[in-house]
Amino acid sequence: MSNNSQVPWPELPTATWRDTYATLHLWTQIVGKIRLAKSPWLNHSWHVALYVTPRGLTTSPVPDGARTFQIDFDLIDHLLRISTSDGAQREVALPGHSVASFYTATLAALSELGIAVGIDEMPNELPDPIKFSDDTVHASYDPDAVGRFLQILVTSDRVFKQFRTGFLGKTSPVHFFWGSFDLAVTRFSGRRAPRHPGGVPHLPDAVAHEAYSHEVSSAGFWPGGGAIDYPAFYSYAYPEPPAFRSAKVQPDAAFFSEALGEFILPYDAVRTAADPDRALLEFLHSTYEAAAIAANWDRDALESDSGQPGVVRRV
Repeated sequence: MSNNSQVPWPELPTATWRDTYATLHLWTQIVGKIRLAKSPWLNHSWHVALYVTPRGLTTSPVPDGARTFQIDFDLIDHLLRISTSDGAQREVALPGHSVASFYTATLAALSELGIAVGIDEMPNELPDPIKFSDDTVHASYDPDAVGRFLQILVTSDRVFKQFRTGFLGKTSPVHFFWGSFDLAVTRFSGRRAPRHPGGVPHLPDAVAHEAYSHEVSSAGFWPGGGAIDYPAFYSYAYPEPPAFRSAKVQPDAAFFSEALGEFILPYDAVRTAADPDRALLEFLHSTYEAAAIAANWDRDALESDSGQPGVVRRV
């Protein structure tokens, strides 16, 4: 990993790692679908997500009968590591694999560990999907770019977790969704939401209906693509309340994307800010407040002071 990837907010223009990004995205879908196949359903598909570690991404423990296993992307040593609760382990080197060969190697490693699993081989939430076992198109791996991406995830995860402490209502973990390839944290008002219309590409409508069953304000980090072809932080409300998109949010670089229907803060605006953590927290707080005010959330009941290490929350 280069020294630049170890600074808290490294450069990572989407154009410089587009092929690696696409390959890694599909690899995370394979691993995420393994967790999906083995885990009981949890509200809002929280059982499918991955989590940031100091070295990459993890499934966390996944049930397999009386034992458990865990799959980790080690993005420092550039390995996929599968560990079981009975002490067995297998590793798959990441460089040099296509999606098809990664799929084959991962399933073979699981089989060697006595873990039987079958997954839907078609990618989700992507245009023109190719069956995993047939995909020799995506086969790029730039270790330096992956290291930079890891550092952004680690730093964003830290700031998102700080933001999460200021809310008493239902809040998601800070977790990584492999379908959309974004790190997200979501706050809930406690009220039901109107039925989601569905229509997400290559995602069953029933999944979208369940994921958005309740009113939310959600924020996250995304490496970019399509209308926003650069890394960015985002924030949206579902259902979108009147006047939400016209709200004034911070910092000044933030704007509402009509194409995406959410507020966007370019990653580079955070990276180059005098105080990047503060700039990101301003965005997270101001966009949440825009949603909560516009939708008339019970803020007195839902909010609290931001948490501090070793200090008990006052009640």
